Amino acid sequence: MIVNISEAKTNLSKLVDMVYHGEKVVIAKNNLPLVDLVPHKPEGKRQLGQLKGKINIPKNFDKEDPEINEMFYGKDE
Repeated sequence: MIVNISEAKTNLSKLVDMVYHGEKVVIAKNNLPLVDLVPHKPEGKRQLGQLKGKINIPKNFDKEDPEINEMFYGKDE
């Protein structure tokens, strides 16, 4: 089914229900197909640890830098 944008705005709930039940809906502008209305497919869960062994974090990465502190807070007097 091809539906122009103005009709899609008016009947969005109906079109969503149709797609949910297996109907193919294409939204067009001036009868030129632009996008498909498709049901949402959840992505898989994120995998933790994908960069393990690929990056090196220095042991002092969270140590404060006096120069940067001076830029934010000014000189200690």
